[in-house]
Amino acid sequence: MEEALIRLITEYGYPILFVWSMMEGEIGLVMAGLLSHTGHMNLFLAIFVAGVGGFLGDQFWFYVGRYNKKYTLEYFRSQRRKVALAHLLLRKYGWPIIFIQRYLYGLRTIIPMAIGTTRYDKKKFAFINLISALIWAAITIVLTYFLGEPILNAIKYIKSHWYFAFVLLAVILGTFYYYLNKASKPKTRRVETNENIVQK
Repeated sequence: MEEALIRLITEYGYPILFVWSMMEGEIGLVMAGLLSHTGHMNLFLAIFVAGVGGFLGDQFWFYVGRYNKKYTLEYFRSQRRKVALAHLLLRKYGWPIIFIQRYLYGLRTIIPMAIGTTRYDKKKFAFINLISALIWAAITIVLTYFLGEPILNAIKYIKSHWYFAFVLLAVILGTFYYYLNKASKPKTRRVETNENIVQK
């Protein structure tokens, strides 16, 4: 199984990384860093491919917002809060928000599309987006490349002690359920009645 996976990655690793990077693929970047560490991918080529993929992915959503208003408005109906936040961040911070938007979970698709609906200069957006995508790819892949050995050792340990995965999953699900349940409960405020005030 592992040999087949390595053979698949060796033959199609870069196209897979390219497509994954277009679709918000931090996990793909981590895998590229590990494969570069083991020698199955070239570090600099992986950074380039991932950067170009991330760049084209955001450019696609930018042009969807600019030239397909009908789809954008339909999409925005279910994402009103995120769209409002995207416009607010753009007005408040300007071009830096384009630079860091790929690090904002849940907004990476929204922000380029929302910017596309404005009169923001498309050449300026493309330039900032390209630099941002290359830096994003480089940071994640290079960091994983240098931490490759500890990560691989951790993966080996988990494979030989697979039952820990169930414990970790239970902790994550329990934490998620706790915060979800806490957030769903209405906040109650203590209101003193006139009788309590008089008794005091």
